[in-house]
Amino acid sequence: MSDIRLGRRTFLSVVGLGAVGLLAGGRLSGAAAPLGRLVPDGVGNLVSAGGWRIYAISPPWPSFDPASWRLEVTGEVEQPVKLTYDELLALPTQRQTSDFHCVTGWTVGDVRWEGVRLAELWDRVQPKPTARYANFVSMEHPYVDTLTMEQTTLGGVMLGHRMDGKPLSRAHGAPVRLVIPEMYGYKNVKWLTRIELTRELRPGYWELNGYDVDAWVGRSNGY
Repeated sequence: MSDIRLGRRTFLSVVGLGAVGLLAGGRLSGAAAPLGRLVPDGVGNLVSAGGWRIYAISPPWPSFDPASWRLEVTGEVEQPVKLTYDELLALPTQRQTSDFHCVTGWTVGDVRWEGVRLAELWDRVQPKPTARYANFVSMEHPYVDTLTMEQTTLGGVMLGHRMDGKPLSRAHGAPVRLVIPEMYGYKNVKWLTRIELTRELRPGYWELNGYDVDAWVGRSNGY
């Protein structure tokens, strides 16, 4: 632990991801195990759920009612939509296996995701030429993060609603979360409720607290 420096960067990177890490097993890198002890009291609950470590910026975790939840896609679009949970699940489902990288230095390998490519939504809402960014808004207020429109269609980017063969759990962001294998976990917004296409960049929650807007794995700040 002598090389871990406690301070603003470490504090932010540990508690700020809504992130997940394995407590045990072959999918956890060695750097992650001691980090849970660095979370200050009163910041967020550290909860073990099926072997995963979950941080929240605004506990308790959000919950959703399948009968009333909606995913709203709005902003710079021709045809705004509000999808029910059943309508989301009815969209063409893609499957992929990818690694999840945390900015604090650990990796969860071979996560099996099922979900919807964002291009499917764009086909429905018809983004205007003025749409340059997509804001992803969580039910965990005030968590929000942003991608460029080009980034939303990168390979591997999806709205995940199943993980490792099961419906997404509450702890992991049910009913749906953003999955971006090429970017660190703080960009992978959980508990999604709204996507807003905008003309101008609106930095996300952790970007406002010092993290990179483009969180490319291995090429942005963090641990």
